[in-house]
Amino acid sequence: MPADIANQMRAADRTRYAFAVEGMTCAGCAGRVERTLAALPGVAAARVNLAAERAEVEATAPFVSVDQITTAVAGIGYQARFHSSDDTAEERQKFRLRRDAVILTAAAVLTLPLIVPMIAQLFGGQWMLPAAWQFALALPVQLVAGGRFYRGAWHGLRSGFGNMDQLVALGTTAAFVFSLYAWLSGAAAGQLYFETAAVVITLVLMGKFLEARAKRSASRAIRQLMNLRPTTARIETSAAVQDVAIDSVAVGDVVVLRPGERMPVDGRILSGSSEIDEALISGESLPVWRQPGDRVMVGAINGDGLLRLQVEAVGADTTLARIIELVDRAQSGKAPVQKLVDRISAIFVPVVLILALITFAAWMVVAGNLETAMINAVAVLVIACPCALGLATPAAIVVATGTAARHGILIKSVEVLEAARTIDLAVFDKTGTLTLGRPEVIAIETIDTANPSQMLTQVASLQAGSGHPLALAAVSAAEARNLQLLTASDTINHPGQGITGRVAGVAILIGNQSLLDRFGVVPPAALVTAEHAFQVDGKTTAWVVVDNQVHGLIAMADQLRPTASAAISALRESGVKTHLMSGDRPEVATHIGDAVAVDAVDGGLLPAEKAAMISAAKTAGRQVAMIGDGINDAPALAVADVSIAIGSGADIALETADVALLRHDLRLVAGFLDLSRACFKTIRQNLFWAFIFNVIGLPLAALGFLSPELAGGAMAASSVMVLLNALMLRRWQPV
Repeated sequence: MPADIANQMRAADRTRYAFAVEGMTCAGCAGRVERTLAALPGVAAARVNLAAERAEVEATAPFVSVDQITTAVAGIGYQARFHSSDDTAEERQKFRLRRDAVILTAAAVLTLPLIVPMIAQLFGGQWMLPAAWQFALALPVQLVAGGRFYRGAWHGLRSGFGNMDQLVALGTTAAFVFSLYAWLSGAAAGQLYFETAAVVITLVLMGKFLEARAKRSASRAIRQLMNLRPTTARIETSAAVQDVAIDSVAVGDVVVLRPGERMPVDGRILSGSSEIDEALISGESLPVWRQPGDRVMVGAINGDGLLRLQVEAVGADTTLARIIELVDRAQSGKAPVQKLVDRISAIFVPVVLILALITFAAWMVVAGNLETAMINAVAVLVIACPCALGLATPAAIVVATGTAARHGILIKSVEVLEAARTIDLAVFDKTGTLTLGRPEVIAIETIDTANPSQMLTQVASLQAGSGHPLALAAVSAAEARNLQLLTASDTINHPGQGITGRVAGVAILIGNQSLLDRFGVVPPAALVTAEHAFQVDGKTTAWVVVDNQVHGLIAMADQLRPTASAAISALRESGVKTHLMSGDRPEVATHIGDAVAVDAVDGGLLPAEKAAMISAAKTAGRQVAMIGDGINDAPALAVADVSIAIGSGADIALETADVALLRHDLRLVAGFLDLSRACFKTIRQNLFWAFIFNVIGLPLAALGFLSPELAGGAMAASSVMVLLNALMLRRWQPV
């Protein structure tokens, strides 16, 4: 069995579970959850995203269940939530933020009197709070506000792994217990460190609160998409029009939509026309005009028209649901660079504990002072936190994929996002990609004995079931002439060449010269001359053969997309070469290629030949992106390093390629490549800052140049800085 078929069969047997994980505080936590999930019998792969607080498991059903996953995650101190509604999850997240804000405020109020004497000392004051007051103020901060660190530390110890909570809990407890001992025993000459423990806990809580808010902001794009789904719909029945729950709507129902309302389903307009705002779905900034026969997507906003829609998709089958699933899956992914970070995070806490012990022992030898040794060891414990490392990559990915979705760019995986940053060759299809994909029949040339209307009827009848733009042009031309279509049978598509079959019992062939050569048909010289004239003028032609005899030639014209030239120019400015590969005649392809100024043009190619040319470019060291409409470009899309399917709204096949563009704006191609580069530039910056805080901070703390308070502030600042840097990607705009 070929390897690719075997892989597809294995993938088909897998069940994907995506769920929220609550309680993770650092990269160590995320790594522990991931290893626990991966160790379950039947789990083929597990990924945990700390920034999105989500996990994804690919399992071989039925050997692992939701209950097993929930139990395993709970066993190491976290919660896996599968079945909560979006509204419930949103409320729970808001509740946690409100609770954390109250705890942080209380901790700050109790800590403030402890640091006032420290501030007074800077101005020469010698005022100190009585030890009993210090203890009374610090105790609730240590045990209540700091309770989350003790719980997290205990879960880590019970499961046998290290995390940030252990470092904070150990460091602040050491300062608190030392101060308590010194106060009660009278061993301290004056300085106690209750304020150190309280300040560190308060600063870390502040950092965690800001971090939680930044995470929430990072995942705003997917929440906005979820909020687009109405909960009710207005159904038209034979008796009346009534409001029903969205779960009660079925395919085939008729939905009535008033002005200003949001589309509750994917459907096709039966009557009425209106301007539709699709901005939050496709990124299209201006409303688009929709009329009977047009499709609309759930979540779009109706303008000032009254519409009747026939339902074509509901629930998980709607375009919006599939968009949310794709964004969710991409945000749950893990960039290859994260694997190195995970390995570092796994050993980070044990290394820091050893370093703290070495610091304590060294200061005891050098200074012979328990107080100094303890404070410097505490500073080492507090500043060393793997949070920033754990957030550096996933935070940027969550923001980048969400920002892309907001602009109508759906990225299927993190691997694709990373691969796009090195693309140096963009290959375009012609029909439906660089052109509008709505060619019109402009001329029909026939032999003397053939009837043009009869020939057009035969052509349209044979192609009536095809979605190819040239087929649609023929059908549209027949309808415009009020021609009655006939019954077609034995239809066979010949990719890149044409179509054959029978119409009313007569054998019909429609296609290009290569299809004629394949069947041994020789066209008359007069029509060959006419064909050449059409193609020099940039027109597409199709031969029509009836009962193995050429009856005529149909010429069609398509127009360039308004954004085609600007897109090619943007790619050139970013250093990406462009190549047009078309199944159309070389003359037609060259005409279009010259019009948009691509770097290279090849016409007359079969789909397999396009794929072979892309493979050759890859062998030569090029990183190739293939951009097509997803209709007949499957082989070329499959072989490219990055495949981009470009279409319009609900008509796009979201599963066709690595990246799906929801609106037919070719400038989004250059925009996507630019966003990829921006995302991984941000990741590099984040990793630099995450490492630099520890590379510089740990030695300073060990050498006694950082107090625990400054160390706690620096640790909190590192995570917040990484998240704020990632959030800068939300300001990105397509080029």
